[in-house]
Amino acid sequence: MTFRVLTAEFAHETNTFNKNLTDYAAFVDRNAYFGADAIKERGDANTEIAGFLDCGKKFGWEIVHVLSASAQPAGNVTRDAFDRLGGAIVEAAKDGKFDGILLGLHGAMVTEFDEDGEGVLLERLRAVVGPDIPIGITLDLHANVTPKMCRLANIIVSYKTYPHIDMRDRAVQAGEIMEKAMRGEVVPKTLRAHRPMLDEANGGRTDIGPMIERLEKCVAYEKEPGVLAVSINAGFGNADIQDVGPTVLVTYDAKQGNDAKHQAFAEAISDDIWEKRFDVLNYYMPVEEAAAIAKAYTRTGGPIIVADYADNPGGGGYGDSTNLLKAMLDAGITDAAFGPMVDNETALQLHKQKVGDKVKVRLGGKTDARFGGEPLELTATLKHVSDGTYTGDGPMIGGLRLSFGPSAVIEVGGIEILVVTEPAQMLDLQQFKAFGIDPAAKSVVGLKSMQHFRAAFEPIAGKVIVCDSGALCTTYYDRLPYQNVPRPIYPLDREMIR
Repeated sequence: MTFRVLTAEFAHETNTFNKNLTDYAAFVDRNAYFGADAIKERGDANTEIAGFLDCGKKFGWEIVHVLSASAQPAGNVTRDAFDRLGGAIVEAAKDGKFDGILLGLHGAMVTEFDEDGEGVLLERLRAVVGPDIPIGITLDLHANVTPKMCRLANIIVSYKTYPHIDMRDRAVQAGEIMEKAMRGEVVPKTLRAHRPMLDEANGGRTDIGPMIERLEKCVAYEKEPGVLAVSINAGFGNADIQDVGPTVLVTYDAKQGNDAKHQAFAEAISDDIWEKRFDVLNYYMPVEEAAAIAKAYTRTGGPIIVADYADNPGGGGYGDSTNLLKAMLDAGITDAAFGPMVDNETALQLHKQKVGDKVKVRLGGKTDARFGGEPLELTATLKHVSDGTYTGDGPMIGGLRLSFGPSAVIEVGGIEILVVTEPAQMLDLQQFKAFGIDPAAKSVVGLKSMQHFRAAFEPIAGKVIVCDSGALCTTYYDRLPYQNVPRPIYPLDREMIR
């Protein structure tokens, strides 16, 4: 029997403190492809659709792919964008001839009209396809998983790596469960455990720390009878919503029962997350301290990587914080690279100049200087101009064609600065190399990223340090104006007892 499977990718990580709404154009500008075009662009890379297609080939499915759409993390998704993109998925499902639905989602989408974007999408799908067709979803490790999502999706499989390098693998895992469900071999159901925290103490990083042992236990438990998938979601603390925070999910075969056993396993992992809430691995140093360390660094085998966690465009930061760059300039650091600096106005200004020109720029700090610093008045040499396109070649985005929008490289005092139009965090060497900067050849590399940079940059690094510039993704949550999260909650209420 040939099964007919509806697939789609629709993802956004919403930073509710970001004042810029995420509209339809934001999806189109970054990644919005429909049908065959989506498969052409993303169907043989480290993506969920690639994993779904792998299962289609293995099991002989007929796959109908609706769209692949994602936007850079920013403010709430507009109703128009959600209705147009989510609506396309729901409209396709009205065909009524599908045996299963597989969706690559994020799990932390917040819309203008509802805190639970994924829950709303699933609710609309269920209204069309009914309660019996199995729906499987993959989620980012930083999902804020809600009870509604667990109730409406049969299969939930989250990434097990941070940096995220297993998107395709997790999609294959979800697809293999879907095959069993469509054959009637299993009746998948997902349960959830949750703790009152904004996120896991280390943001869910899986290269070191307690997540390694937790995930080993999860993988081992997946081999237990009736267990189909176990996921740990670290949560996304920059969402000011009710259902924020870390969760543990068990997708199991309801035919075999054992609900209490599976719930107990999930609760035990959740207890460990709670008990280790004070065990922070990183020291998020002030930018002045980071710059002093970088200035004193003697290159031995690779550059020192200075990562600004707080101005992470991958978490909804504006990407135009100037505090780290200013500290590097003030320290007299040379033989260095820095990027990205998101500044549409300056990028367009530079595109009107010629390579080699001396230019005066007012760089960065233009969105909201309260978060990360004022604009810098600089005299620079223009080194490179570009339309901003690049093709990743690293573990996370290898093979994917992406763009910073109109971009340029300027040099100020021995620091080459990548100025871009569209925000995106640094997670691939090509995000420098495509613009004439070889990060491996520098002594110091300052970049904006939270953990994901490690996949590509740690292999070339002599040393890695992290700092907090005070930008919108600050690790000091008490500096953000939370209003909607349930209280008490850690770490806003550090002395709380669960």
